[in-house]
Amino acid sequence: MTNKRSRDDDEPRACVGAGSGDTEEPIQDATAATSKAADMTAVEDDDNSSEWQQVKRRKTTKKEANNYPSITHSPHARLQSFVKLSDLQNLVLYALADGNAPQWVSVKHHGSIRKVVVLMVPGLEAGMFDGSIPLSSSTEESSSTAVQAADHTATNRAADARETAPGVSRKLNVSPDDYYPAPLRYSQLPQPLQPLSDLFEYIWPIKTPGEDKYARMHSPLQAMLVSPIVKSREDKRAKGPQPPPEGRGWKNQRTPVTELLATTTELSDDGYVLHPAHYNQTSSATKEIALRELNKTTTADGWIETPDVPFLFSGNVPDKDIEKGSVTAGRNVLTMDCEMCITSPQGVAPQVFSLTRISIVDWDGNVLLDELVKPTNPITDYLTPYSGITEKMLECVTTTLEDIQKRLLGILTPQTILVGHSLNSDLSALQLAHPFIIDTALLFPHPRGPPLKSSLKWLAQKYLSRAIQKGHGSTGHDSIEDAKACLDLVKQKCEKGKSWGTPEASGEPIFKRLARSYRPNADKVDRNGENEARVSAVVDWGEPARGYGGQAKVAIGEESDEAIVKSVQRCLEGSSEDLQVPNGGCDFVWARLRELEAHRGWWDKSKLVDSDALRSTTTAASAETLLPDMVTQTVTNIKAVYDALPDRTAFIVYSGSGDPRELREMQALQTKFKEEYKTKKWDQLSVKWTDVEEQKLRAACDRARRGIGFVGLK
Repeated sequence: MTNKRSRDDDEPRACVGAGSGDTEEPIQDATAATSKAADMTAVEDDDNSSEWQQVKRRKTTKKEANNYPSITHSPHARLQSFVKLSDLQNLVLYALADGNAPQWVSVKHHGSIRKVVVLMVPGLEAGMFDGSIPLSSSTEESSSTAVQAADHTATNRAADARETAPGVSRKLNVSPDDYYPAPLRYSQLPQPLQPLSDLFEYIWPIKTPGEDKYARMHSPLQAMLVSPIVKSREDKRAKGPQPPPEGRGWKNQRTPVTELLATTTELSDDGYVLHPAHYNQTSSATKEIALRELNKTTTADGWIETPDVPFLFSGNVPDKDIEKGSVTAGRNVLTMDCEMCITSPQGVAPQVFSLTRISIVDWDGNVLLDELVKPTNPITDYLTPYSGITEKMLECVTTTLEDIQKRLLGILTPQTILVGHSLNSDLSALQLAHPFIIDTALLFPHPRGPPLKSSLKWLAQKYLSRAIQKGHGSTGHDSIEDAKACLDLVKQKCEKGKSWGTPEASGEPIFKRLARSYRPNADKVDRNGENEARVSAVVDWGEPARGYGGQAKVAIGEESDEAIVKSVQRCLEGSSEDLQVPNGGCDFVWARLRELEAHRGWWDKSKLVDSDALRSTTTAASAETLLPDMVTQTVTNIKAVYDALPDRTAFIVYSGSGDPRELREMQALQTKFKEEYKTKKWDQLSVKWTDVEEQKLRAACDRARRGIGFVGLK
């Protein structure tokens, strides 16, 4: 791609260039020559006639001595595409492991980088920096300028002065079409964001992975925390990324079924009603109880809960009672599939789905329960192409939901594990909360990432070579057939390993890859003087140890951003007295701040009940006035992490994505249209989907994939 220039090469330029390839270099400091001359001070001049002068050179700073590392943006760089999350991941691997040298930034003395901290902060947007999303009124901003300037560093004050030079735009340039970073200038930033200018030099536009063809955005977590598996090399001494020890081929790892259980975070994020065992005697208990009361999913509202399970460990089976080599680990594994019909009036939203059939199959494939159920309210749509239920089938049925609930309470025990595909909808129809769930929709994630989910039909065809939901014509699905397909998928997972059928089958957690690298000689900490393997940590809301952080040496779950910051500081320091964080601290720490995300409504399944209540009971205007305070607190937390960093630590902050709300709305609209289109005539559809909606979906996806990031080194 040819880069055009509108000025001569030696002419100074203003801000960063356009995404079409034009690159403008920062304007040269008018005081640069003076500053350079000031570095050398004449101490002797013989009658102004001497040709030689003795000079005293300026003192070398610590960051210039001992090969101090640096990560900088070169104004001469030629970027042909957006920086991606995988580029941020590779920067981490280059600094600490075997990654290739990045081309989008200049990294000097990368071997001297001791630690890397990556902070994901959803809710931060480019619009906050250029004024598109207002964070403070002009009156507030101007009245506090004097106070802010007192705390402002001399370096940034000099930068502000340079910004007044002719030809330099005072508006921060964060164009969606710009591949290049924009300088962070204190005077240009809204008050809540100004401290960031002391931590980072540039704001980078970062592209979240996705597919333009399908208007989908992939998981930003996966893009950062799962690295591609490097192909095997014949010459193992070659530099660069090295393959894992097991090589290319898949290696079966027999796995107990208990390791496949969905975590509390996974269930919550997927909309499950949590059983009290997930939150009893925890800091989130009050919030979870309030959430269930708000959504009318308590026992007082007709819901039932599996009894005698006060805590998650209550379902554990003693080792002496587990048969050696058993993948069921002594648990009673049952697969469930339900069929539902619509009982809400036609045209009324949201639609209400009521239970009309339930099938349960045990681990050996025996059918334990297969019952038709008569809903209390009249059925307005039998959904026969999906449910297989007809009006004639239910004519003589007298079994009610309450009857099924009583039978379930006699079947379910603390040792029972329920298996199903998108089981949340089945449990909602049953009005049942059970603590131990294996959901094949979560167990086999969609290849293109959330929020997409693979259908059971597709999974059975791909992994079982079995065609299901065939030959029934207009009679719909067979719930027993579907239940047995789920069961066989779980059995295959137990034989192959937890990573089978996931992105980890072609990738590996970044923590696992870092663990194959070693600290440099200067960082020997063990008694034998040997290099120790890199130590990684995950600090996040919920239970990261049971999810993507399972391969990290240290995994800490918290319930607030303030606690996240303190745990990051703990991971960096380490102590011989700390039973979780090793002496010397962790080399790599990934953490996430979520309160800003929850406040802005980006976190759909937020565990902050007060945040949900805030969005539902206050107007948009009053909620927006609170945004500056939330941003201020978030930036304060980011600075607290920075202040805790030891020297020679790389610091990366990224948003993960842009605002995903409109994309979610358009995707939900498209899904509803596709569902109705299969069973209704065009004039009966409650949702229309034309080229206008399609283009709106694509535009929303493009905006959602535009995140931001910051890269620096302390």
